[in-house]
Amino acid sequence: MKKFRASFVEETVIDGDAGVIGRIRIKPSSVMWKPKGRGKFHSVSLDKFARWITDPDTEAKKVMK
Repeated sequence: MKKFRASFVEETVIDGDAGVIGRIRIKPSSVMWKPKGRGKFHSVSLDKFARWITDPDTEAKKVMK
């Protein structure tokens, strides 16, 4: 079973002028996105997100921490 110590992690995403573009929420079971001014989150399972982000067609880059 996947779990966090807290129920989720949420961050505000801003643009270069510190304007809010939305919020991202990461849960043990899903990744959620809510654009600014919207009342509800869009959600995708963590498994589906992991398959999408590692698919070569997304052109996601590997980065060093």
